[in-house]
Amino acid sequence: MVVRQDRRRAGLTALLGAAALALLAGSAPARDRALAADDLMIPSLDPGIELHLRRKFLHVGTVHFDDIVLFVHGATFPSSSTFDFALPGGASWMDEVASQSLNVYCLDIRGYGGSTRPSSMSQPPEANPPFARTVDAVRDISAAVDFLLRQHHATSLTLIGWSWGTTTTAAYAAQNPEKVKKLVLVSPVWFPMNPPNYSGAYRNNTHDSARAFAIAGIPKDRVDEISPPANFEAWWSATLATDPIGAKQTPPVLRAPNGVMQDFAESWAQGKPTYDAAAIRARTLLIVGEWDAVTPPVMAQTLYGKLLHARERRLVLLSEGTHFMPIEKHRLRLIREVQNFLEDSAE
Repeated sequence: MVVRQDRRRAGLTALLGAAALALLAGSAPARDRALAADDLMIPSLDPGIELHLRRKFLHVGTVHFDDIVLFVHGATFPSSSTFDFALPGGASWMDEVASQSLNVYCLDIRGYGGSTRPSSMSQPPEANPPFARTVDAVRDISAAVDFLLRQHHATSLTLIGWSWGTTTTAAYAAQNPEKVKKLVLVSPVWFPMNPPNYSGAYRNNTHDSARAFAIAGIPKDRVDEISPPANFEAWWSATLATDPIGAKQTPPVLRAPNGVMQDFAESWAQGKPTYDAAAIRARTLLIVGEWDAVTPPVMAQTLYGKLLHARERRLVLLSEGTHFMPIEKHRLRLIREVQNFLEDSAE
């Protein structure tokens, strides 16, 4: 197995890292330690596909090498700009976790971010069928988990998924209960599910469509407060940078695979989840914003009742938060709640 450090994204990594460290300098003492970053490419379980893993860790000091956290993104946006982008008022979410002496990683599923994009993404969307379905994402998570457990001589880790990432991480946890000790599902997908329309191998997401998604559910008179335009623009620029080909189009777009949309239409909309919630054994946290218009609180509440065999289950409803909590005004509320769960060693 060949693992290589990826130099192609060095510029973006340096830019995001510098912003994160600048914010860290003014944060609490616990986060006043230098962090380092690695961008790795690891083989997937399928030939010809490489997966992008980003690692954040303490450059100096004690790291708990067997305490591993792996973030997994949603249906549209890659992991780096979801979990490793710093906004005013705090460092990136990955930096916040890494500063607590944990090994923190984020994964791009095939077709997203820095992972292999199939040739169909260089053709018109309608020329090919959807790809990167949940079953493929679970295989990519499996490759990443096994790599991390070997690297750190560990037997289990913590998975954090957002949006569609809650279905892929939950599916992995259901199939591999011995390898997942904690599971965090942010804005979890469950029923009732009304899938959006889709067509072809992938979809093009524009600035305006991303902005509409980001502010869905926020009262109109509070949009600029909860999701400041300047913050969104900075985030959108970083997100576009993960798709250089899409960024060169007019207008610039972020391409995202449609496999998830096919799963929503053929499984979820038919009343068939893509995983068995009762098979999950890990200690599980469900967390959702009160204004989430994409995966509203009723989804998390219903899923909570399905986690019949989890060693522990928690449900947290955050005020003034939407589906896009990771880049909103109150993002630190989300980070603190998750961090409390990560640090709680009680069984």
